[in-house]
Amino acid sequence: MLVPVKKKRKHTAGGWRDWVTDRILRAAIWGALRLPVRARLWLIGRLVRHVVSPLAGYRTRAMDNLAHVWPEMDTKERRRLADLVADNAGRTMIDNYDVAGLMERMRDAPVTGDGLAAVEAAEAAGQPVLFVTGHFGNFEAPRAALVARGYRIGGLYRPMSNPFFNAHYAANMHALSDPVFEQGRRGTMGLIKHIREGGMGVLLFDVYDSAGVPIDFMGQPAPTLTSVANIALKTGALLVPFFGIRQADGVSFEAVFEEPVPHGDPVEMMREVTRRLEARIHANPEQWFWIHRRWKPRRQRKRAAARMRP
Repeated sequence: MLVPVKKKRKHTAGGWRDWVTDRILRAAIWGALRLPVRARLWLIGRLVRHVVSPLAGYRTRAMDNLAHVWPEMDTKERRRLADLVADNAGRTMIDNYDVAGLMERMRDAPVTGDGLAAVEAAEAAGQPVLFVTGHFGNFEAPRAALVARGYRIGGLYRPMSNPFFNAHYAANMHALSDPVFEQGRRGTMGLIKHIREGGMGVLLFDVYDSAGVPIDFMGQPAPTLTSVANIALKTGALLVPFFGIRQADGVSFEAVFEEPVPHGDPVEMMREVTRRLEARIHANPEQWFWIHRRWKPRRQRKRAAARMRP
């Protein structure tokens, strides 16, 4: 006798589940923003570290990535780093939902690096500048530091799958500095136009994309798009890596603007950008978002095991 199998309903974007999820997130963000800065950062950091990260699988993914890059690291240390990464991710999220507060904190924050003078000279001369960074520390902190000092810096953002949450997420991105474009062909063309006209923009490059060029990242090949280098070459923009390094107090930052990457072959330019990020990760491994899918270590291990079978 055949028993009919009940099909699982597919999740519909914009349905009631997304609406409920968005209302819960809005309430949590609203409540956290009512707290003093230190209490707010501590609370959300601990919430993501002890609740969200284990439930969402972020802790497991971070530990897998750490084992992929540093196989000699023991499980206890991987777990410690994964938890610190989750804590920083939570702090970064709520940092960036307090746009006015972040800019106020960054107004007097240390702004350093060999690239700072080059940025100031480019701004005075009307030369476009393209900043590049990774998911490290708080990647919006250096942008906030410049905006607080009168700069206007555009960027791209990846829309959230939940349309209700995306509505206020996108509005929050625009609140820091316009123009901000939605990721995609149209958004990329808008950002290129803004930069070509002498503007400034920022892009993050450390995400997995199967269309990317394999470039070693932390000793393991990772597909890396050359879009950042291509845009810099196409527009004549100064290509400046920057990093927002969270300090030991968990609240303040140093914004570091590094020496511009020389124009040349796009792949070589991205190798140099990669090396700059690697140096920051080696110095502060807990500040990079190991929770991201920069590699696919489990799939790679399965393929390696399959090749070894007789």
